[in-house]
This record gives sequence, structure tokens and C-alpha cells, in this order.
Amino acid sequence: MTDPSAPRRPRFVELSPDRVTRFWKDVGVSPADGGGWAVTLDGRTPKTPAKAPLVLPTEAAARLVADEWAAQGEFLDPHSMPATRLASTAIDRVGQARDAVAEEIAAYAGSDAICYLAEHPTPLVERQRREWTPWRDWAARELGVRLEPVEGVVHRAQSPEAIGRVKALALQLDDFRLTGLATATPLLGSAVLGLALERGALTGEAAFDLSRIEEDFQEGQWGVDAEAEERTAARRSEANLLDRWFRALR
Repeated sequence: MTDPSAPRRPRFVELSPDRVTRFWKDVGVSPADGGGWAVTLDGRTPKTPAKAPLVLPTEAAARLVADEWAAQGEFLDPHSMPATRLASTAIDRVGQARDAVAEEIAAYAGSDAICYLAEHPTPLVERQRREWTPWRDWAARELGVRLEPVEGVVHRAQSPEAIGRVKALALQLDDFRLTGLATATPLLGSAVLGLALERGALTGEAAFDLSRIEEDFQEGQWGVDAEAEERTAARRSEANLLDRWFRALR
């Protein structure tokens, strides 16, 4: 269950929609002046849409982005470059709006998906209790975030202390991890699952499966059409990309 007042997903930096012909041959990474690791195209560092150098905090993260550039064909395809979009968003936007981004993440704790159990049918309720309760317990134990479950669709406010704690945890992250968390939280409908993914307590695959227990149950009852299956596959791919993003930043 998501509160209608919950914030929307963060706005990404848009990569150029213009058809750009591949102009580079060699792609690599190298230590950047001032720290971090730069992506290089024929030895030169490409720029973000705001004209900042494409520099990431770890070599592994820079290689994740560089691999996207290396995989491009004759023309650059922005839709095939999600890690580049994350990096550009971190550099161009999130660094200038950290408090607002953390506030949006914290708002999801107020209507966290793993706190809203179905009222029926019983097998679905039992599955939600079995699979979500350990993660609410984990949040209380490991993060100091205590969220109360509720049955049904009526919104139940969580404590200001829990919401404030989520915001504080978000603000402890660097711009790149904060960008990943700001992407994962709305994708999963859950600040708890987003934080578990960011910390490596859950894989992207596992976090995504936990986020869609009711959808999976309904599909088992009624089947799934091709369009819905395609949307689910795209969302799962995004969750797995975020898993690789966080692992590369550790």
C-alpha cells in the first residue's frame, strides 16, 4: 500500500535525445585529478549534461559506467545506459539537493509497502507476514527504524522518530549512494527494502520479489498478460542494476 501523498520517483538527468554517432574507439577508466575514477573515451573524460566531468568515487563504479559506453553501437542509445544516468544525476542534481532527496526517501517510510498487509485471502496474508516481518525486524534491529504493520488499505501514520531516522540514514550516504537509494525506494515502494539493498542485506532480485508479493500472488491466480510481463521484467532489470551499482560503490 502506498499513500497517495507519497513523493514521486526522482527526476533523472536526461541524456541527450539527439542521435549521437559513436565517436570513440577505446573506453577505459583512470584515476582523476582530485580523487575518484574518471571514465575515459580515447583518453578523454566525457561530460555530464551539466558539463561536469564523469568521475565516480570507486574504480568499480567507473567501470560499470564505462562498460555501457563500450557496449554502444554505431549510435549512442541513452536507454541502454542506466548507470551513466545514475552517475550524471548524482553529479548534476543530487549533490545540490541532498536534504530534499533524503526527505523524499524518508516519506516512503511513512507508507512503507512492507507495513501494509492484505486483509484476505489468508494465503496471501500469511505469505506477507512470513516474508515481510523479518525485514521490519531487521530495520528495527540494524537501522533503529521501527515501523508498525497494519492490515488493509487505510493509511496508518508511522512515528516521526522512524521517519526522521530514515532521513538521517539517507543523509549519511555520499551523493552516488544517495542517488541509488532515491531510485530504489520508489521502485520497491519501501524505504526498508531500499536501505537493505543499499547495504547489501538483500540482492536486487530478492528485494524486487519482496516488493511485489501481492502482484505475484494475483498473477498466480489469474495469469499475466504480455504487457504486464514486460513491465515487470524492466523493473526487475532496474533492481538488478541498482544491486550492481551499490556493490560497485562499496
